[in-house]
Amino acid sequence: MKQMQEAYIVAATRSPIGRSHRGFFRNTRPDDLLVKVLQSALAQVPSLDPTMIEDLICGCAMPEGQQGLNIARTAAVLAGLPTSVGGVTINRFCASGLSAIQMAADRIRVGEAEVMIAAGVESMSMVPMGGNAPSFSPLMFANDENVGIAYGMGLTAEKVATQWKISREAQDAFALQSHQRALAAQAAGFFAAETTPIEVTDRAPNLATGGVIEKKRTVSVDEGARADTSLEGLAKLKTPFAARGSVTAGNSSQTSDGAGALILASEKAVKQFGLTPLARFVSCAVKGVPPEIMGIGPIEAIPAALRYAGLSLDAIDWIELNEAFAAQSLAVINTLGLDQAKVNPMGGAISLGHPLGATGAIRAATLIHALQRKQLKYGMLSMCIGMGQGAAGIFERV
Repeated sequence: MKQMQEAYIVAATRSPIGRSHRGFFRNTRPDDLLVKVLQSALAQVPSLDPTMIEDLICGCAMPEGQQGLNIARTAAVLAGLPTSVGGVTINRFCASGLSAIQMAADRIRVGEAEVMIAAGVESMSMVPMGGNAPSFSPLMFANDENVGIAYGMGLTAEKVATQWKISREAQDAFALQSHQRALAAQAAGFFAAETTPIEVTDRAPNLATGGVIEKKRTVSVDEGARADTSLEGLAKLKTPFAARGSVTAGNSSQTSDGAGALILASEKAVKQFGLTPLARFVSCAVKGVPPEIMGIGPIEAIPAALRYAGLSLDAIDWIELNEAFAAQSLAVINTLGLDQAKVNPMGGAISLGHPLGATGAIRAATLIHALQRKQLKYGMLSMCIGMGQGAAGIFERV
């Protein structure tokens, strides 16, 4: 079916990103986190009739445990959406949030919906990478062609660093830059417009009574960026993925908790409810690459997304690259000739965190608000994907 109408983003928000296991969301259920960003997104469009929402599509990379049982539908009900609103959880690992946006936009573009919600959520505190009980097919190990599917992400980054000749020094310098840019953006208040403050409860034992002390506080700033990051400190970190490797915890993305939500609407719905579009969804592409070097996925996906949009790379004013590892980020930047000044101007996952299935929605909110704040025209979101894929999406400020 041909495109019948445009899809516009009319609301975009996200939670702060917390460090997994020891951060401020370590005790916050992912469905509760998702509910809060959904309610915040809806509050941005008070004139919208919620019964017009066709479906909620939510990305989640490890959809089990506390974020299982179709968390999209659970959160839709808990957020107070009409029971007529559907909910489906999708998984494309690190691109789950972007794929949710693409699918929501496509439903509108082909005329099957007027209003959709796209979201992403991940608690890496409560559900570990790989899930609680990962089980690989024995066929993965039957021949060398398939074994890369089972590689740990760190090992794939080492292979990219070796093949693309990305030095340890270059990776550490990129990591330092990520922290510096994130800290500068936080100090300037650039993340405020896109961020939904979240109330959390801290619990500690009361040794005097044997009970529990509960304290509530509101968090509104990503907690991953570190002011004490230095090249000297990064150089001292061990390489856990390969004996003579170059990939460390310091030049890799942080495991994190977070959620994001966007509301998409057709031009008809925009006019009917007096909504203000923030951006137009332009194009999206997904490409497969060898699993053992999954980090190069954007090298294939970015040109495809540009081709679908009928745009040149020079037309893109702002690029959010998921920054899974400094090694893969630099391989993508160097191979495609990306302007480093346009790539993650406010830091990326190395400093801000990478809550897997939520990252696409979170970074889309960052991108869309940055386009508005800077009055730029086109922005692109791209990421590598575990098991060998890459994705890229393009948005136009309205």
